[in-house]
Amino acid sequence: MIDEGPPEDGAADTPIGRGELAAPLKLEQFLPYRLNVVASLASQALSRIYADRYGIGVPEWRVLVTLGQFGMMTGKAVGAHSHMHKTKVSRAVALLEKRKMIGRRANRADLRESFLSLTPSGRAIYEDLAPIALNFAKRLAEAVDPCDREAFERAIDRLIDRSAELSAEIARSRRGS
Repeated sequence: MIDEGPPEDGAADTPIGRGELAAPLKLEQFLPYRLNVVASLASQALSRIYADRYGIGVPEWRVLVTLGQFGMMTGKAVGAHSHMHKTKVSRAVALLEKRKMIGRRANRADLRESFLSLTPSGRAIYEDLAPIALNFAKRLAEAVDPCDREAFERAIDRLIDRSAELSAEIARSRRGS
């Protein structure tokens, strides 16, 4: 057989030209990647709203909404609830505190931590953004057929639970090795 070289139309530069069909893992079909793409695109779209209105990013938004939901929490509790690393929470808290959107009160039982809560201006921002965020979520959910929404919600809940189980399992196996 004579090697004729790459096709003239540049097909050799495409993934298929490099043997993509034989790949055991295709990123665009990989569930964790696909979930991340959905989360990333939704987060980017929503973040444009609160970034434009209030000049805050995703970590600040998560802290603001978590405190809006629960009223008062420690930074550690905010991080656990919002699935953010303590460094991101700390930076977000510092920015929100500097902008007078949240306040801090010492925990007399443990002086190493503080209780965080929304200030009146932080509460006003939360109350302004909540209906916008809920409308965004409603519009996003419209992509799922109404008759499939309950099943979709159950699937999301199961994926969250299973992800937590797998994360804990992997953490245990890393400690054991």
